[in-house]
Amino acid sequence: MGKAVVAVVVFLFAFSPTARAQMLFRVMSYNVENLFDTKDNPTTDDNEFLPSGSRRWTEGRYYHKLQQVAKVIHAAGEWDTPALIGLCEVENDTVLTHLLSRTPLKRQSYRYCISESRDRRGINVALLYQRDRFGYIGHCSVPVVDQATGERPARDILHVWGRLVTGDTLDVAVCHFPSKYGGEKESEGRRLNAAKTLRRLCDSLCRIRRTPHLLLMGDFNDPPESRCMRLVAGDSLVNLFDASRRFELPGSHKYQGEWSRLDQIVVSHNLTTGGSSLRLIPGSVRIFCPSFLFTKDKTWRGQRPKRTYYGFTYEAGYSDHLPVMADFRQDK
Repeated sequence: MGKAVVAVVVFLFAFSPTARAQMLFRVMSYNVENLFDTKDNPTTDDNEFLPSGSRRWTEGRYYHKLQQVAKVIHAAGEWDTPALIGLCEVENDTVLTHLLSRTPLKRQSYRYCISESRDRRGINVALLYQRDRFGYIGHCSVPVVDQATGERPARDILHVWGRLVTGDTLDVAVCHFPSKYGGEKESEGRRLNAAKTLRRLCDSLCRIRRTPHLLLMGDFNDPPESRCMRLVAGDSLVNLFDASRRFELPGSHKYQGEWSRLDQIVVSHNLTTGGSSLRLIPGSVRIFCPSFLFTKDKTWRGQRPKRTYYGFTYEAGYSDHLPVMADFRQDK
């Protein structure tokens, strides 16, 4: 039997109605905070994360970071790793290739897509997907363009679309909206611009899909009640991390002693109401907060996420953000 025929048979089996008894579809979003390789990219400002840079970003520290990210993903999966993982703050293909081939994740059959942003520091977003649960069809990097100046002041949105085992198409958008650097009010326009771009993408998909299945996730750098996130959700989407929900922790990110829900997952209504073959499992939406992700907050009391660097002190931790997750159930 030829290789092409074998590939077709494997694909058809993987997506046949009886191929998988497993019906859980776990989704995770995680800002991994500065996942840079150790090589200089002359077109971006990545000098801080070089062996000769201010953080002394060595091969040893880089590979330890990869192992830490893999540890979080495995722990979040419990018995099985998540079907989809949105990642923020990854530099390039190299770090993703190393993450999936030089850590225990190499046994999980993940593939990836990455954005092509013109971010000054070379920061991108990415999607990891298990190909037996998400049949990749295509992806594109959606630029966030300032309509007044024509500039791209924000990281691109990564749009990936693929087929579920049910045959339905799932559209996924991974986002990392502009930060509040320079002041919350002063920077709000940049986030609103990103929100408008994401909203236009969702509206276009609702027009072309017979039954839209939309899943948006990432670090939006604004809480669910903000103008930005209300614009994203509109009337057709549901923010699974809205202010009315209660979690073990009040947020996924801690800054100057205050927790905020910057990391969120937003879905189309039919994924929450039972009108879809992919349905949210009640009570499954959560901030992933096992004890190993924390360290003592000596400045603001309590605990905080254990980071790779705290200031310029190397902590050998994970990230300044906590992952967020939601579970869905698929019909056969």
